[in-house]
Amino acid sequence: MLRKFFAAALFVLASSPAFAASKMYISEYTNTGLAIGQLVQVASEPAITDQPPVDYSGGVASSAAFNASTNIVRVLCTSTCSIKFGTSPTATTSNKPLAAGNPEYFAVPVGQAFKISVISNTDF
Repeated sequence: MLRKFFAAALFVLASSPAFAASKMYISEYTNTGLAIGQLVQVASEPAITDQPPVDYSGGVASSAAFNASTNIVRVLCTSTCSIKFGTSPTATTSNKPLAAGNPEYFAVPVGQAFKISVISNTDF
């Protein structure tokens, strides 16, 4: 009986959010949107690419370099984190914080092979 209890407790702990992988999802865009011929503050679909998710569960991690024509990125993280942009960035918890589950859009320089570095940030 006690063995079944511990097995169930281990299953519950392993499936809790604290043990879930922390991932950053990035979509890349070249243009802002148009609606009825007017420029609007949204990225124009479809995205150039959706990068493979970046897993930062084990510490700091970085995305692939952006496409040469990317000038807008959409970033969504599954857990609270900090991010840093650059050609060779390393994020720390002192960098720009992002709340979990809230997508953000950022303009980036075209043709400079920028990346995003991400690290979990429980202080935010």
